[in-house]
Amino acid sequence: MTLDTTAINQQMTHFDDHEAIWLFGYGSLIWKADFSFLERRPAHIIGWERRFWQGSHDHRGTPQAPGRVATLTESPGAVCHGMAYRIAQDVLGPLDVREKNGYLRVVTPLHFDDADQPESREGLVYLASEDNAAFLGPAPDTAIARQIAESHGPSGPNRDYLLNLAQALREMGHDDPHIFALERELLALPTQPA
Repeated sequence: MTLDTTAINQQMTHFDDHEAIWLFGYGSLIWKADFSFLERRPAHIIGWERRFWQGSHDHRGTPQAPGRVATLTESPGAVCHGMAYRIAQDVLGPLDVREKNGYLRVVTPLHFDDADQPESREGLVYLASEDNAAFLGPAPDTAIARQIAESHGPSGPNRDYLLNLAQALREMGHDDPHIFALERELLALPTQPA
């Protein structure tokens, strides 16, 4: 699959008859909602785990030295916590550009964490599967942390992405062993000169 998935995502018609759409964010979309939204609620999806296995050639790295950012991998019974946003249709265009580096829109059930009774909605999530050109795959935590420490792109240092995500999850009261292990490894590395 091509690196730039914008055109593929804009062919998705599943939500064309919806006035508003629920979008699930599990990475930078938790802490960097630089788009307009109608409503924001903590939520989770089932059957997926967050992993720093996606390369970032356009935001947190460069084509020559990609950073690492979050994607989801299937894991039966796993729960991935994040933030759900109810957005208008016209927000999808800019989001398709933001998430163009290998991410595809996927329809998923969202489960809200702030409801007294179980409440779910159909929504979408941007997912970078292992068949996309930017997929880096698994590596030891130390190697992933080192790559994150050394990577920088147009959106800033890769380390900020990981540290902001870990902080956002902590503030939401959720434990993510993969993210927190990477954070520990990153913080244990010698400080890089500016």
